[in-house]
Amino acid sequence: MTQILVVDDSATDRRLAGGLLERHPNWFVQYACDGREALACIAAGCPDLILTDMQMPELNGLELVEAVQREYPLIPLVLMTAQGSERIAVDALERGAASYVPKRELGPDLVPVVERVLILSEERQTKRTLMERMRTLHATYVLSNDSILLTSAVAYLQGLIRDMGLLTEAERLRVGVALEEALLNAAYHGNLEVNSELREHDHALFYNLARERTTMLPYSLRNITLEVELSSERIRYIVRDEGPGFDPSCLPDPTDPANIDRPCGRGLLLMRTFMDSVEYNDRGNTVTLTKYVRSPAPVAAAG
Repeated sequence: MTQILVVDDSATDRRLAGGLLERHPNWFVQYACDGREALACIAAGCPDLILTDMQMPELNGLELVEAVQREYPLIPLVLMTAQGSERIAVDALERGAASYVPKRELGPDLVPVVERVLILSEERQTKRTLMERMRTLHATYVLSNDSILLTSAVAYLQGLIRDMGLLTEAERLRVGVALEEALLNAAYHGNLEVNSELREHDHALFYNLARERTTMLPYSLRNITLEVELSSERIRYIVRDEGPGFDPSCLPDPTDPANIDRPCGRGLLLMRTFMDSVEYNDRGNTVTLTKYVRSPAPVAAAG
């Protein structure tokens, strides 16, 4: 039985919305008169969906969205909007609400909207459950030198780490920063052969030259290979570029105070600080980043 919590300070509107939902044979409806009472209901037993008014005393709809997103991120919220609450509704959608229905359209629109949101929520929760039970993931990606694509790849892998529950949020962020630095180094310094010292003297010239070389031979033909291993024991990334490489023994010590402010050592410093191991091959075109998983990260309530 799907459990839906209807939140509205108007008894008439509560009964109108609840009556429409109760017609569905597999939906059970609970009620709360404001956001504060709604949070108490959620704590007593997480509903599958929350339908909330926007303008309420005690805790309004926007504040309820923020609280649910923070404490129960897998519970979807659908907004009921009335004239005068449009701006608050837009803010609530930007902060995590799943959809909305104008109160004047509850009759024809409420049940179809709730059905669609429940289907999407079930798929998301199923994916999350499967990911939490995944023990090992191996994948290989071949990426271009487009910095936007590289950053998107990092964000995707960050999501996998979160869904598998491998690291705390702070550790996950740091691992993402380290991987992004490795990928950007492979693109700019490896494949595009833009000297990092150029950035120290002319920041704009560094990136302009990099953009030009993404369309010039032989640079434009080079790719980055990213090998990924995610497991309950460790996270390992192997980043390989197709450039000429370099002598890793010539890398400056990024921890030397004299080098802290130099742009050319920033990426290496972050990688070595945030990962347990950073190893280059002899040719200098492959770096292996390893982070050990010391204990499972806490998993947010699934609802």
